[in-house]
Amino acid sequence: MTGSFRASRRQVLLGSAAVLAAVALPRKLFAAEPSGPVHGLSVFGELKYPATFQHFDYINPAAPKGGRFSFKAPSWGFNQNPNTFNTFNSFVLKGDAPPRMELCFDTLMVRALDEPDAIYGLVAESVEIAEGGNTYIFNLRPEARFHDGSKLTAEDVAFSFNTLKADGHPQITQAITQFNSAEALSETQVAIHLSDKHTKQLPMFIASSLPILSKRYYTAYDFKQSTLTPPLSSGPYKVGKHEVGRFVEYDRVKDYWANDLPVMRGSNNFDVIRLEFFRDYQVSFESFKKGNITFQEEFSSKIWSTEYNFPAIQDGRVVQKEFPDNRPSGAQGWFFNTRRKRFSDPRIRQALGFAFDFEWSNRSLFYGLYSRTQSYFQNSEMMATGTPGPEELALLEPYRGKVPDTVFGEAILQPVSDGTGSDRKLLRRASQLLQEAGCKREGSGLLDPEGKPFTMEILGDSPSFERIVLPFINNLKLLGVQATFRVVDAAQFQSRLNDFDFDVTSRRYSLSATLSDDSRETWVSSAAERKGSRNLSGISDPVIDELVDKAVTAKSREEMNTAAHALDRVLRSGHYWIPQWYKPVHTVAIWDIFGYPDKPPHYDFPIETTWWFDQAKAEKAGKAG
Repeated sequence: MTGSFRASRRQVLLGSAAVLAAVALPRKLFAAEPSGPVHGLSVFGELKYPATFQHFDYINPAAPKGGRFSFKAPSWGFNQNPNTFNTFNSFVLKGDAPPRMELCFDTLMVRALDEPDAIYGLVAESVEIAEGGNTYIFNLRPEARFHDGSKLTAEDVAFSFNTLKADGHPQITQAITQFNSAEALSETQVAIHLSDKHTKQLPMFIASSLPILSKRYYTAYDFKQSTLTPPLSSGPYKVGKHEVGRFVEYDRVKDYWANDLPVMRGSNNFDVIRLEFFRDYQVSFESFKKGNITFQEEFSSKIWSTEYNFPAIQDGRVVQKEFPDNRPSGAQGWFFNTRRKRFSDPRIRQALGFAFDFEWSNRSLFYGLYSRTQSYFQNSEMMATGTPGPEELALLEPYRGKVPDTVFGEAILQPVSDGTGSDRKLLRRASQLLQEAGCKREGSGLLDPEGKPFTMEILGDSPSFERIVLPFINNLKLLGVQATFRVVDAAQFQSRLNDFDFDVTSRRYSLSATLSDDSRETWVSSAAERKGSRNLSGISDPVIDELVDKAVTAKSREEMNTAAHALDRVLRSGHYWIPQWYKPVHTVAIWDIFGYPDKPPHYDFPIETTWWFDQAKAEKAGKAG
């Protein structure tokens, strides 16, 4: 099971906090407003890298350029689709764009992936903070260029941000609601004006995540439309060869204007990054075995445990490796669509969750590789554990009577089954909850509270998930629920998610180490009915709205973690999802033709931009061509 959101510059979808300064923050960001330009920003502390730094520590500055990297995208965002594409416009809701289009676009600043919430200047050489922290003035590098050689100016930056606010993907527009406007002060100076309600993360999200568009290009082409014309851009890569629905290649821009900047030195080493598109996971795996794909992040425990026995593995040309995944694992599970009346009662949602036997699945289907997901903030300090501490209680007490009493007890954990596949004790408890919620048995079937047969469609886009869903469906049948697994093509799947046209669907959302404004897109009421939002469950609860606000406006990491603990307890008490599983490592298989840093950055796994092609290894593996 894969998901979307990585905290890195490569994926502009994430609202990670980070930007330009080894100083303290303005009003909401800084203890004391800096008196002049600074080279970077950080939410909760000083920067690791001084203004004179030469490259990020997790980069090999001497990495050779050249070679090819071919893979199927393990993550994506906005309107990107890992299984097909029909547009190169990645920043609107319309159409299906290929993952990694963000490699083609520069941003004002970029993340340092060995810091939780810091960014440093790319197009922007420095930043100044004015008007009590409500205006950020970015000083641009005069050498910045688009791929056609035209200058990248403040007019382009201002046009980009104003256009994205008006017509961008809902995940962008929601994240920047407190952004008022951008204006060019000169050719190399742009001001970003924020409302006095903005969070400390917002200017950092804008600076490090929003792409810079060419005003001249998008004056001729309608930004709101999908198009297969590769856009004019300014990043380290540009669209090369492609065939709709089959593959797209991103060609390295060899004369990229920022090649020698500290934030880019040693990065973007492959001459060609090629994305392959498959609608069937097994076909994708066969392509990897043949060497057409050279990197595979494996999400199938069955394949990982039983099918890596082909000749290239046996003779060492392909190797299996595990790399640590230190990111919050986020919420992977089956999400209920609470907009549909049948799933509006949390007792019904909790009962249906009891039909999933994780212990049996992990032993019989997953080869013991996974742990049960419990929290929306799994694998992070933001996860709630045990009973609420004094600080959490101080946040939660005003909501007593507005949230379930369970919020004030032990953090809710998923039940542990007897591992038989159909735990009678859990199914009995599920039946009791369904009856309490107004459901009634009629023969072998179940009637919902309105007296209609209880049916449920689980929406997916890959038949390979069937072996996991069918045992779950069999247990639902024992409860009287007639559930089906509906597999649709990639474009229809994304369209139905955008329109919230599903009963239950499976998804994973990874989070950044610092909560930012885009958290609202996942949990708050205003996103519940906005097409294309990540609030799949349709969560609409004023308590959750307020706790999200407390988390993203926290003045310290400790305060943010406390608010996240409280938020996690309330979310878990709502049973909006059936948590699935996670593992704190990346399981990858690679044709042994790459070089990579000894230690990957702590907060991401940026293969495409930090690895390189090793000619000697490639010759040994017979893939030097």
